[in-house]
Amino acid sequence: MSSTDMRRLRRLSLILPTALLAQGCVADDGAGDGESGDGTEEVGDEGDSFDDDGGEGEESGETGSEPESSAGSCDYVSVFTQSAECREYTGSGWTGEAVVDDCAALYGVSALDAFCSTQDVLGRCVTDGGTPGEVKTVIYGFDADSCEVQAVGCETFGGGEWVPEPICDGTGNGGGGGPFPTFTQPTLECVDPLPGEAPGTSADGQVCTWQMIGGATEPGRQFEDYASCEVVYTQRPYYYAPPNTAEPAEDPRMEDPTYVAELDWVKEQVEASGCVCCHSDVAPDGPGNWTVDALGNWTDTFYDSGLAFAAGWIDSSAFGAYPAEDNNGFDRDLVGIPSTDPERMLAFFEAELAHRGRTKDEFEGQFAGGPLHTQRLYEPTACEGGEGVDADGTVKWGGGLARYVYVLEAGSENPTVPPNLDLPEGTVWRVDVPEAGDPIGSGTVSFGEVPAGTSQRFPAEGAAPAALVPGEDYYLYVSRDVIQPITRCIFTYQG
Repeated sequence: MSSTDMRRLRRLSLILPTALLAQGCVADDGAGDGESGDGTEEVGDEGDSFDDDGGEGEESGETGSEPESSAGSCDYVSVFTQSAECREYTGSGWTGEAVVDDCAALYGVSALDAFCSTQDVLGRCVTDGGTPGEVKTVIYGFDADSCEVQAVGCETFGGGEWVPEPICDGTGNGGGGGPFPTFTQPTLECVDPLPGEAPGTSADGQVCTWQMIGGATEPGRQFEDYASCEVVYTQRPYYYAPPNTAEPAEDPRMEDPTYVAELDWVKEQVEASGCVCCHSDVAPDGPGNWTVDALGNWTDTFYDSGLAFAAGWIDSSAFGAYPAEDNNGFDRDLVGIPSTDPERMLAFFEAELAHRGRTKDEFEGQFAGGPLHTQRLYEPTACEGGEGVDADGTVKWGGGLARYVYVLEAGSENPTVPPNLDLPEGTVWRVDVPEAGDPIGSGTVSFGEVPAGTSQRFPAEGAAPAALVPGEDYYLYVSRDVIQPITRCIFTYQG
């Protein structure tokens, strides 16, 4: 089996994001022509894409901490957790060539016909279990408090099965801990313009900017002057990933004033948006795949799939978007990067792709966002173990403590990310725990009543939700944090 075929079989690398954990700051460019800088294939070779279903730990085949055979192993450091991990390529379809190729994409060290170390192991995440592409990712560590987070990362986001070692047996309370900060909900920040800058277009001449990865300040201004990139980093975990270096440093198009003017305009658009937080020198550890601050033609730092993302050839709707009228005229419906002139942005990036000899049909059917995309497609099953809303209104769920509790009409879309995908039509009731608040537990919430330390997002604060109808089905969606669901199931109200 070829290395490309094996990548098609392999599920995504283990991810433990807070939000978009999935929504990693480097992921919004679709970066990596087949790789996203860390080996995850968000929009990969020949149409590869994430294939996880975002399930709550569905059966994924035979598991075990002592595999009978392995084509090889790969020791590497996770770009998400900055901790040691190791892959065992236990599926019958793995070849030595495929192992070396896969490990190189993780910037790891491979060893053929070898197993991972068994010292200080928290557990293993088995993906594609029982298939030729089976992989067992060994997670190392000493902290039992991280076991719950690792299990959720494996099963909810990796689509695998978590097999704990003794240190993780019976540990973890699902309290939303982990290596990343709590997701900061977007806020509209209105401030006076910087000295020397023109008055803003909002009331009293202020400049208003959404503090959100998809937000943008007024054209011609710098996003980081009017919003906080530190907030953005909580919404989409940031990590450094090397930019593309395949293109020549000298670009003859830079001698064309018309081309340079368009290049400068696109850069200005990027700098006005939250994209600049991860794709410029503002990024604390270096840019994620591409950067507007590169010398020469900065678009050379894009991988081909990043250009396809920017041109809208790769579907990135799972990231969410503000309507232009609420985002200083910046729109992201047509293209991947917010723009006040989407048609002009589209023409620019399509020309870049043509310059590299790429065509739109090469990216047909690809999507960006990984779990952000697949969680939108998740089909909830029947609640079990008493989950749901009891006749007395008590809301019960499994999986531990939560920050977001939804009751929706059956058949509603899955809630995912702000600004436009986290409150789907059909929401009956939603309660949020603020960033600084303590998560809430199952059985402590009564439908229609707002617990102390929380807020009612829907309906509007102070309004009563529509009464649940006895005999009707409803969708209970409970999340540890944004895009970290712990319960997604259908219950019949028996009140």
